[in-house]
Amino acid sequence: MKLKLKDILILAVFGLLLSCKDKPKKSEMNKAEIEQEAEQLHTFFKKTYEEDLADSPMMQTQIGLKTNYGKWDDFSHTKYPKDLEKAKIRLAYMNDSINTNALSAADQLSYQLMKGELQHQIDDYQYRFYNYPINQMGGYHTSLPAFLINQHQVDSVIDAIAYIERLNGLKKVFEDVINTMQIREKNGILPPKFVFTKVLEDAKNVITGKPFSNSKENSVLLQDFSDKIEELSIPKKRKQELLVQAKLVLLEKVKPAYQNLINTLEDEDQRATSDHGVWKFPKGKEYYQNRLNRYTTTNYSADKIHAIGLEEVARIHNEMKAIMQQVNFKGSLKDFFKFMQENPQFYYEQNEEGKAAYLNKATSIIDEMRSHLDELFITKPTAKLVVKPVEAFREKSTGLAFYQRPALDGSRPGTYYVNLYDMKAASKYQMEALAYHEGIPGHHMQIAIAQELDSIPEFRKHLFYGAYIEGWGLYSELLPKEIGYYKDPYSDFGRLTAELWRACRLVVDTGIHAKKWTRERAIQYYKDNTPNAESDCIKMVDRHIVLPGQATSYKIGMIKILNLRAKAKKALGEDFDIREFHEVVLTNGVLPLNILETLIEDYIERKKADTF
Repeated sequence: MKLKLKDILILAVFGLLLSCKDKPKKSEMNKAEIEQEAEQLHTFFKKTYEEDLADSPMMQTQIGLKTNYGKWDDFSHTKYPKDLEKAKIRLAYMNDSINTNALSAADQLSYQLMKGELQHQIDDYQYRFYNYPINQMGGYHTSLPAFLINQHQVDSVIDAIAYIERLNGLKKVFEDVINTMQIREKNGILPPKFVFTKVLEDAKNVITGKPFSNSKENSVLLQDFSDKIEELSIPKKRKQELLVQAKLVLLEKVKPAYQNLINTLEDEDQRATSDHGVWKFPKGKEYYQNRLNRYTTTNYSADKIHAIGLEEVARIHNEMKAIMQQVNFKGSLKDFFKFMQENPQFYYEQNEEGKAAYLNKATSIIDEMRSHLDELFITKPTAKLVVKPVEAFREKSTGLAFYQRPALDGSRPGTYYVNLYDMKAASKYQMEALAYHEGIPGHHMQIAIAQELDSIPEFRKHLFYGAYIEGWGLYSELLPKEIGYYKDPYSDFGRLTAELWRACRLVVDTGIHAKKWTRERAIQYYKDNTPNAESDCIKMVDRHIVLPGQATSYKIGMIKILNLRAKAKKALGEDFDIREFHEVVLTNGVLPLNILETLIEDYIERKKADTF
């Protein structure tokens, strides 16, 4: 018998009750004993977070610390069993040593989230080699240079030396990464053939230019390092000494590291096939269901998600036809798609002026939306937001847009990255939706608020549930329309285009990984059902292939948030306040959808009690 998510939750609660059956109830405890239990849990949360932070120099940098500033994380396969053992010890402690009877509702939620994370870590261990550490979306060959460029700040000579130390450490990092790639291949996990063409070009780009050749241009890392030390108020001679050191390490450590990686990729390329779905893996079906469960925080099957996608595609197509009538377009929906793809009024020029105009307009869209946040939100982030283009060395293969969180200490703003490599993929009519999704009120709003919360343990500020995060991003594309934005019908069509894109993802992701669609069939589905540029369609399909399940999180999450909002509206009537609804959604950190539903239901009951 297949259990529904509700049944699983009931069993989990029952198990929790059993674990506490020999522990005193809250009514049997005095105030000091209750406070002691809470303090014990808080100490545990603090200790585990500090252990994990100490174990990750990169996370330290990401949140704005400069401890272990010259070091990288451990990328070796030996870290996996260590992390597994750590998770088991922590879970056992939570089961045996924490009396959940004594906890407040807020602490019980934190307990439940931590316990769920640990159980997932243990359950997912069997799939530890099932991903592609080098891929065109975010492989280490580009993400590590991007980390240095975007997150390693140089405010002193000590910071510059730490940068050089990290350059020096790339040799060991890539040795470990290559080792895990070889283990994966022995276990039948090898990227499809198209991946190698893309990642080889990107890897070679990193070691192109000075000091790797006599080129007039600096390599991306040398240019970044040069730019950063140039800003330092130190003698010119010291700057030259640092540059000499960096060039030497780039030649003696970074180049061999990348060349070793390139040689390994070229070797594996000879054995790669054109089978694109994870159905080709051992236990591929089970692995894909695992990914769907994690990314959507539901137990939806691939067939159910596929069906939801088809329904949503049909609905959105009908809404698009209404806009066609509004602008008096004569022809079919596919004709309208072609018109939107080919008419130059919808695109900036493919030059530096066009790119600058796009960035300026995107910034103004976000600034305008920021001025209306009081209508929709109670809590707002203090972290700043900037708009930047994706760097040239990785723009050919990276997706259209993404968000990078700010540093906790405010030293680095949140960043909305947009890929301007192909201006035909970055249309004017999609600009509003994209800026709302990645910036305000989307990812920046949600992630920055979560980071700035004082009411939750530190570990909850760094949780990742795709359906919540990306569901909020997609919901944030619709929200501005409800207060009067998307005045231009073509821009509203752009909003629908973005939603259609996410609906198609449900169909294509499950098509590739559960129904054995070919890459060509998947690309054709996007081309037939969306107005996006062909280059966009290809990138999206290639993303599905290397990140199975990830793209299903957007629409599933948005649908859930909208359903919960509709439920609250129906229950509360005139007493419904959208600002309060958003307060519940955003001020508890990142959550699985089932827990978000529970919190909204609690809010509805509290509101009713206050009203009556």
